[in-house]
Amino acid sequence: MKTRNQLALALLIALVQAPALAQEKPAPVVVDAATQHAVVAELARQLQSNYVFPDVAMKLAKSLRAKDAAGGYAKATDAETFAKALGDDLRKVGADLHFQVAYEPGFGQRPQDSHAQPSHEDVERMRSDIASHGYGIDSVRRLTGNVGYMEVRAFPPAEYGSDAVTAAMKLLSGTDALILDLRRNGGGEPDGVAYLLSHFFAEGDSRHLNDIYSRTDNTTRQYWTNPAVTVRYGKPIYVLTSKRTFSGGEEAAYDLQTQKRATLVGEVTGGGANPGEGYSLTHGFAAFIPNGRSINPVTKTNWEHVGVKPDIAVPAADAQKTAHAAILKTLMAASTNADEKAEMQELIAMVESGVAEVPNYAPPRR
Repeated sequence: MKTRNQLALALLIALVQAPALAQEKPAPVVVDAATQHAVVAELARQLQSNYVFPDVAMKLAKSLRAKDAAGGYAKATDAETFAKALGDDLRKVGADLHFQVAYEPGFGQRPQDSHAQPSHEDVERMRSDIASHGYGIDSVRRLTGNVGYMEVRAFPPAEYGSDAVTAAMKLLSGTDALILDLRRNGGGEPDGVAYLLSHFFAEGDSRHLNDIYSRTDNTTRQYWTNPAVTVRYGKPIYVLTSKRTFSGGEEAAYDLQTQKRATLVGEVTGGGANPGEGYSLTHGFAAFIPNGRSINPVTKTNWEHVGVKPDIAVPAADAQKTAHAAILKTLMAASTNADEKAEMQELIAMVESGVAEVPNYAPPRR
């Protein structure tokens, strides 16, 4: 969810967005036992200094050191395999799906102060990367029956993605209802989440959406709807979810649900509510460590481990046609024109049978 430096952005793009084309892998980077010991020692130190739950951090550090001392990583002789093994262990022992370890040799050369101002080159690189992924927006279109559809796969920082989000909402502003597809959304920046959601509340209707506590500086930041948003959408909203919906994608669904602004359709989401950032280790390795936790102002808790539960539970592959049909049924019930109602009934039958602009849902490639 919270990505305040370059590794976090790299993880967001690499893990959330499926590659358009398969890329040739570089030659494996060999790691020896001394390198493994050094990386494990630094990872344990960073966990104890930064992980949001200090007691769990101590448990993780002890587990990693013990496995390393027993030769548990001896077979992980290349950088990619070793990084994966560390990440798997962090997620298993720490029960936190936000943990990631990667071989990112360039990361250690960047400033480690997450509050430091990035260079002009870093800003332009980030802007280019975000633009190349459509500012997190995969598609925007109008379905049969004047139903809007927008798939959002990631939430870039609001300062980079706001114009694209508002433009998309402008295109959808004339529809009678909106389907917001988050089934392949793996997260992003909380201010990006708040910016999109700001379009769904009336001007002057200020909503407190989420809080994030940070262990790093022992502060809690509040996230509210943005009063500067110019396009407002007051029609019904249906949000599609899957078990792959994660982090910031889950926050968007959870916020809309707790604010009673949307109907959720699909599967229980992944269950990751602890945002974090990237930390340099040593020998070119880096880790994404959750250093915060979300606190919803309505429920006073979050979706960690339990996920966000849909209002209408169906397999993710059926979520779009289920939401589309539900919208059309509502519109039909509100119509007083007999011919229009009959036409709508035919559309509903087509949608439910899967032949009216309802493409098959395919989970993203791992």
